[in-house]
Amino acid sequence: MEMMLATICIGAAVTMAAIGGQDYFHQGLTYIEDDLRDKLRRLRVNTRALHKWIVAWSIAVLASLLGFSLAAGSLPFGILSAGVLAFTPWYIVRRMAERRRLRIEDQLADAMVSMSSAIKAGLSLGQALEILAEQCPRPICDEFRQMYGEYQMGKPLERVLIETRDRLKSENFALFAAAMQASRESGGRLNETVERIAHSVMELQRLERKIVSETAQARTSAVYMALAPFAVMLMYYFFIDPENTERLFVTVPGQIILCASLVFNLVAYLWARKILNADI
Repeated sequence: MEMMLATICIGAAVTMAAIGGQDYFHQGLTYIEDDLRDKLRRLRVNTRALHKWIVAWSIAVLASLLGFSLAAGSLPFGILSAGVLAFTPWYIVRRMAERRRLRIEDQLADAMVSMSSAIKAGLSLGQALEILAEQCPRPICDEFRQMYGEYQMGKPLERVLIETRDRLKSENFALFAAAMQASRESGGRLNETVERIAHSVMELQRLERKIVSETAQARTSAVYMALAPFAVMLMYYFFIDPENTERLFVTVPGQIILCASLVFNLVAYLWARKILNADI
């Protein structure tokens, strides 16, 4: 009964805070919407109904907070479940967008070598883009197909390159786009410029792969360190001190300690992955 009253009071306080802080709420939704729209554009997903989905997502988070708190009789676990529900979809979308960007980075050097060979063979820039759109693997072929289609419809190449650069957020493609623009403005040999950039990109990728291979053991250790607290808790629950371990789940102070430990463990793991992330 006390937990139910506490949950109702918290729900009323959250509702009043939401009504009183509508401006901050809309600003937060706008920031989340802009960030998700940018990531979904990289994944080539339609974002027309994104605002409605975010509003529904916010309502689901609040319902999870209240519902889990009432069903489980635990406000700390309700807050934890709401945080997981709020964080997980955003993290998944970011990971998918980053994974696609890395795949494009890996495929870009080979695509630039193919473009250099096509231009050296006497093909025009439009014909070279068409070949890349047809022969390159996914996902980079989708980007070249869009570039070729926009270029064929009469959009200036400079604008096509700028829009693609802003959409991909790729440093290597930004370098490639800048070289193409500089070559067109100065009248130099585009195939030689692209070939030199491709060589530079391959060297950067070689260094990045070397760093990834040398930090593989540290990343594995980070996973083991993140799983170690769960193993220790299970050991205490089944073999060492079951009675006191159970208090982590049935008492409010224990639930707060357990939820805080889970959050700190997750932050430590993500922080370790951030430190070990290869960035040249």
